[in-house]
Amino acid sequence: MAKIECFEDIEAWKLGRELVKRIYALTNSGSFAKDFGLKDQMRRASVSICSNIAEGFERGGDKEFSQFLSIAKGSCGEVRSQLYHALDAGHLNESNFNELKQDCLNISAKLSRLITYLKSSALTGSKYKPTPTPP
Repeated sequence: MAKIECFEDIEAWKLGRELVKRIYALTNSGSFAKDFGLKDQMRRASVSICSNIAEGFERGGDKEFSQFLSIAKGSCGEVRSQLYHALDAGHLNESNFNELKQDCLNISAKLSRLITYLKSSALTGSKYKPTPTPP
């Protein structure tokens, strides 16, 4: 795994940022623009993905970072669920639904791999203080 210097280096964050842009564009047009509840919830959930990745990274420890990644993964699932509601309400077509759903699945998979890596890494504890290697 490549060294991560800042949260902007994290692929899941980059993909999450693109998802937010797409969700905002989608919810600004057509019948979606008038469905204030679903529009607001989808926006907040998509933004939550990136926000939790960033906040967890900045907290300083792998264990806490993993917890925030898990929250981000949950938000990704929330967006996926809301996509079904948007499809059912006629706010998006099948093609847009499938593309956005796949984006969510890709982000979720990347988050899962990062969580697994952090949990199995010898670099547990604070990322600012190296954990001593046992003799």
